[in-house]
Amino acid sequence: CNLSNNLQKIQRTVVLAIIFFVYDTMPSEASDIPPNKRARTVQPDKNEPINALNGNEEGKSDESILDPISNEVFGRADEFAVAYRESKPYPHGMIHGFCKEGFLEGILEELKQNSKVKFKETDLFRMYQSVDLGNLQEGSDLADNMPNLMKLKAAIYSPEYRAFVEKLTGLERGTLTDEVDCAANCHAKGCHLLCHDDVIGNRKISYIIYLTDVEPLWQDKDGGRLELYEAIPENAEKKSRCVPGALPVKTILPAFNSMAYFVVQPGVSFHSVQEVFCDRPRLSIQGWYHAKDAPQQIENATLQRLKSTCKGEDTEGVFHPMPKDEEQCEKDLLSEEDRAFLGIYINKVFLTDESLNAIRSRFEEESSVQLRHFLVDEWCSKIKDAIKKKDENDQLGNGMPSLDYNVGVGGNWKVVGPAHKQRFLEYQGDDTPTGCEGSDLCAGKYLHQIKALLFQSAAFGRWIGLLTSLGFPLGYRGKIRRFRPGLDYTVAHYGILTTNAVLDSTLCFCSGDGKQCTFDEATGELIGSDDDAVWESGDVGGFECYIAADESGEDQGPDAEYDEEDDTKLLSVSASNNTLSLVYRDPGTMRFVKYVGCGAPSSRWDLALEYDVDNEGDSDVYDEDGEHQNAGASKKE
Repeated sequence: CNLSNNLQKIQRTVVLAIIFFVYDTMPSEASDIPPNKRARTVQPDKNEPINALNGNEEGKSDESILDPISNEVFGRADEFAVAYRESKPYPHGMIHGFCKEGFLEGILEELKQNSKVKFKETDLFRMYQSVDLGNLQEGSDLADNMPNLMKLKAAIYSPEYRAFVEKLTGLERGTLTDEVDCAANCHAKGCHLLCHDDVIGNRKISYIIYLTDVEPLWQDKDGGRLELYEAIPENAEKKSRCVPGALPVKTILPAFNSMAYFVVQPGVSFHSVQEVFCDRPRLSIQGWYHAKDAPQQIENATLQRLKSTCKGEDTEGVFHPMPKDEEQCEKDLLSEEDRAFLGIYINKVFLTDESLNAIRSRFEEESSVQLRHFLVDEWCSKIKDAIKKKDENDQLGNGMPSLDYNVGVGGNWKVVGPAHKQRFLEYQGDDTPTGCEGSDLCAGKYLHQIKALLFQSAAFGRWIGLLTSLGFPLGYRGKIRRFRPGLDYTVAHYGILTTNAVLDSTLCFCSGDGKQCTFDEATGELIGSDDDAVWESGDVGGFECYIAADESGEDQGPDAEYDEEDDTKLLSVSASNNTLSLVYRDPGTMRFVKYVGCGAPSSRWDLALEYDVDNEGDSDVYDEDGEHQNAGASKKE
C-alpha cells in the first residue's frame, strides 16, 4: 500500500555541548523565553536627583560607569523622546552610534571566543541560546574573560542609564527596577522568532543592541529585520481587544552599533524577527528592563491568549453536511460505482480490498496513516506543474527570499492572520468546479476541484469511513492553503482545540517525488531524492505537528506549553508531495505547521479538511446552513 507512519518528536532539541564562539563557526544565541527570576534590590527613592550624567546622591557626575556609551547619545535625549512618541505602529525608538567607536568590536571578539551555545526550536522560534548574562557574576572565570561585555551590562542597567531610558520613553522616574535580564543572542541562517508582544511577568521595556558585521554592512537581502505589527480590533463589529495584522507594517534593519527599544504593552507591542537569509550570524545583546509589577491588562498578552482561548474559537468554521445515499451507506461497502468514481482521482492501489484492510489495520493501531502517491498521475502532474510554475514566477524556494510580504497575494489567494497565531495564503475561490483553462490555470483551481469533486463527495465519505473504521463522516470543513518559504506558518494554541474528536485529512503538495526516505545509520544521512530528504529532515520546517495541550488546570508558568524539553509524545508529519495524511485528533490535541524556511525547495501547498466522525454512536445532524444540531445523546452533553 506504500504506507508510512512518521512518528517523531517535534521538539528536536539539539544541544551543541560547549561549542566555543569562533567567528567562522556557529555563534551563540538566547531565546525569547524568560530567564530564572532574580531577587530585586531596594529601589532608589523617587526624589533622588537621578539623570544620565548626574546620578549620585551629591549630584556629582559619575561618568565612568557610562563610559561605553557614546556621549552624543545623551545630548540627543529630547530628539529621541520626540521620535519615540511619534513613531508608528506603536511607540518605539532607535539609537544609532550607541556605543563609543571600537567598543562593540571588543565585545564581539569576547563573545566569539567564550560563549557556549545550544540549539532550540519550537513552533514559535528557531535559534541558538547562550548563557544567561543576567546571572553572570563579577569574578567568575567567564566574566573575567569578557570585561567589555560586563562594562556594557553595568552601564545599561545603572541607575543613571535607567533614568535616561525612562525619559526617552515617557515613563515615571523610578519605574524601572535594577533587575538584570539580558543575554547574547544569535540568529544564524534559517533562525527566526514569530510574532509576539514580549509580555511575560513584569517586563517593562524590551531592547536590543545589534552586533551584526561592521563590514560588509547588513542589508535587506540578509533578512533578520525587526518586524513591527499594527494592533487591529479582533472583531470589527464591536469594541474588542486587539490582535496583530497578518503582515508587519514597519521593519528595522539590524545595523551594527544601534539600539532598538520599546515599552512592552499587552496586545500592542507586536513584533517578530524575520528569518536570517544569509550565511552571516545576526548577533545582538537583547534583554528587558523590569518594573515592580506586571502590566495592566496582562490577560491580553499573546502568550496568555494562546493558552486561554476558548475551545473551538479558531477552528475552520462550521461543519457542512456530507452528501450521502442512505441506501448505499447502510451497506457499509464501496460499490463498483464508487470505485469507478474514486478511481478517476485516487491511485487504484488504495481502492482494493487488500489495501483497505491493511490501511484500516494500521490506522486502528496508530490512529494515523500517510498514503503516498495518493492521486493518480494525471491529477498529480497537473497540480505539481502548476505549483512549480507559480513558485518560479514568484521566485520563491531554494534559498530565494522574497522581500515582498504580499508575494503570491491576489486573485483568489488571500493572506490569513493574525500573525501571533498564523500566516499563510488561502484560496477563496467560488464553489463552482470549473475548468482550469487559460488564465484559470493555477494550483488553487486544481486543488479546489479536488476538494469539491472528491473530498466532499459521498463516495469519498464511504471510502474514508471504511478506511478508518470511523463510519461515514457527519460533516466536513477546511481550507486550501499555501505556505510560502520565508513567510508562513501556524502556531499551536488552545483556540484550535475541538469540542469533539475529528479526522484530519490533509493532502500535501510540494517539490520532490513524495517517496519515503531511508536513514543511513553509517553516515547519519537520509537517502532519497534531494527535495524529499530536505523536507523529511525538518531543517526547513513545513512539517505538521500534533502536541498535547495541558488541560490539568495547574499553573506551570506562561511558557510551559512551549518547553522544548517536554517529553510529551508527539506526531510529526513531514511535507511530502501527493501524500494524504489521515490523523484522528481528540479534543485535547493541538496541531501546527512549522514555519517554512527560505531554504525550502518550494512552497507547501495543501488541502486541509476536518471530518466530524460519529465514532461513539452519536446521532448528530446538520441543518441546511451547516449548523451542528444535537438530535440525541452526544459527546457535547
